[in-house]
Amino acid sequence: MFNINIFNNISNKGLDRFGADRFLVGPDLAEPHAYLLRSHKLHDAVFPESLTAVARAGAGVNNIPVDDLTSRGIVVFNTPGANANAVKELVVAALFLGSRNIFEGITHVQQLAESLDYDEMSRQLEAEKRRFSGSEIAGKTLGVIGLGAIGSRVANLALELDMNVAGFDPAISVDAAWRLSSRVEKMDSLEALVKVADFVSLHVPAIDATNDLIDSEALSHFKPECNLLNFAREEIVDTRAVVAALDEKRLGRYITDFPSPQLLGRSDCLLLPHIGASTREAEQNCAVMAADQLIDFLVNGNIINSVNFPQTRMGRNGGYRVTFCNENIPRVLGSVLSVLADRNINVIDMVNKSRGGIAYNIIDVEDAPSENVLREIGEAAGVIRLRVV
Repeated sequence: MFNINIFNNISNKGLDRFGADRFLVGPDLAEPHAYLLRSHKLHDAVFPESLTAVARAGAGVNNIPVDDLTSRGIVVFNTPGANANAVKELVVAALFLGSRNIFEGITHVQQLAESLDYDEMSRQLEAEKRRFSGSEIAGKTLGVIGLGAIGSRVANLALELDMNVAGFDPAISVDAAWRLSSRVEKMDSLEALVKVADFVSLHVPAIDATNDLIDSEALSHFKPECNLLNFAREEIVDTRAVVAALDEKRLGRYITDFPSPQLLGRSDCLLLPHIGASTREAEQNCAVMAADQLIDFLVNGNIINSVNFPQTRMGRNGGYRVTFCNENIPRVLGSVLSVLADRNINVIDMVNKSRGGIAYNIIDVEDAPSENVLREIGEAAGVIRLRVV
């Protein structure tokens, strides 16, 4: 029986994936084998020895101490792409909000005096509607920075809206490249992209390399009327630099899902309350993906969509399965295989993968390894954590 500790409200669509015959799911369970959460912060948490995995029902993992968990041999999963459609739709809505003065028009109508009769209201609206004149996005250029699960969808949909699309992503994956339309113009640098864009949409993760990616230097190359859209992460944009660019009319508008006090009350900012992935469908998709990844790991030892361990998967080939993670240094795997060979335990199949300083191994053997064998493997130099699944 596996114990799964739940934090935050997780969709029942995901929780229902855990069969009651093998999983006990709930808050505050003793000796949990895994955590399933959304935005709950774990940086100050004390982790039990029983914990083997943490799954985040979402893409970002800034609420999780990934490096600490890696050093303990704990796998951290996320759900890339599960909320991509929800974010894509909100980004497209933001394109229209930024170009057509829709929000301003709605606000104006709602502020009309209730005492007006219909004819007077119609007269006032007819007289004022020129204030809310906007422009069409068709024929304009959207610059997409980051062409992963979300960015590629945004780019492709913008093409269907008759926009020109330029993209920049120095680390684009093969899968993302296949998803991306050939009509997206690939740019060699961020500077080259923002120089031609009427709208710039950000879709990169919050890592050291992207911290303040849009700073005063980057903003100096923007078109003065450009709309900057940030539905990725707050840390990617230097807010003080954006405020300065807006004040100096070097940027047309900033539309973001990450409000900050400096931006409040500005007519050139549209601020949303972090609702990019806040749809029933996205929450269900994230919960289902996170649950399925946890189940496959706990039951089979497979790792899919981990942010700190290599993707490692092997079908069951009979026998008994041993998994272990280790420091990515020479001779660790050889030492483990020597332990098995010395005990005449035959290896049916195995896979070894590495990622940075960590390696992960799945080994199927014919005979059940004894406690002494498992102890020897666990004590081998470089081995961090051992499981039998």
